Amino acid sequence: MSGRLTDALYAAGWAVVRGMPERLARPQFDAIADAVYARHGKSVQRLEANLRRVLGPQASERELRRTTHQGVRSYLRYWREVFQLPRMRADEIAARMQLVEEWRLRGPATSGEGLVLALPHMGNWDHAGGWLAGSGVPFTTVAERLEPAALFDRFVAFRQGLGMEVIPLTGGERPPFGVLAERLRSGGTLALLADRDLTSSGLEVEFFGAPARMPAGPAALALDTGAALVPITMSYPDAKHLRLRAHPRIDPPPAGTRSEKIQGMTQQLADAFAEAIAEFPQDWHMLQRVWTADLDPSRLPDPAAV
Repeated sequence: MSGRLTDALYAAGWAVVRGMPERLARPQFDAIADAVYARHGKSVQRLEANLRRVLGPQASERELRRTTHQGVRSYLRYWREVFQLPRMRADEIAARMQLVEEWRLRGPATSGEGLVLALPHMGNWDHAGGWLAGSGVPFTTVAERLEPAALFDRFVAFRQGLGMEVIPLTGGERPPFGVLAERLRSGGTLALLADRDLTSSGLEVEFFGAPARMPAGPAALALDTGAALVPITMSYPDAKHLRLRAHPRIDPPPAGTRSEKIQGMTQQLADAFAEAIAEFPQDWHMLQRVWTADLDPSRLPDPAAV
């Protein structure tokens, strides 16, 4: 029942919000965000805990609360835009983009060497994907399998409609790593969310001064195929636009084992993400656990010692 209800709510979002004028949809989603923040449920608490690490110990409780509230509004803006993206023309999607150092991704995308775009959960990655595909760079991405299956199928259809090739993380005909490597070796482009480990086999990196776990896949794919690895971050500069920044390409270290090189490249990804998240913390939509101490209770301080 819960799964069917969830699927029905998303279906209603695409059916109703899709055709709603933006001037009406925006305040309604802001009001929903304000109510969600006021309720302060588990997801908001997790976002707040993550932002506490980002802002650092010098941040006041007032600043933390304000940033978290802005973060909930930013996250609900993402969903409003997701529901309205299918009605947008390619030129409208492009007109809403503000591009910073776009050449960093355009060169590898057209050179035939293969390109891995690694993204954090910032801004609106679906909008960015629609722009990329619509601007002449078809690409492949990986989708976490959702329940119920009808909801997963709905998201796959939505992203395919924006021009993406979508491969399931689990349950596909072949493991995704081999399929993705084939795309790169044929000169293709991948876009992979890379700031949260979904497999429990990620690498430990330093992230805002503490150990966190991030997926090894983007770095491993780039290293094994010779493709370029380019971090991409996104933020909302105003109520109308999405800002996309292409960071400097990450090359493999000149020495070390394969594992050591993948570790070093993943750490560089984490550093690029941290730089952008520190500048736009409200646009980092991370409502799950990322830091090792949060994932592993044995690493948390002993309450009896506090």
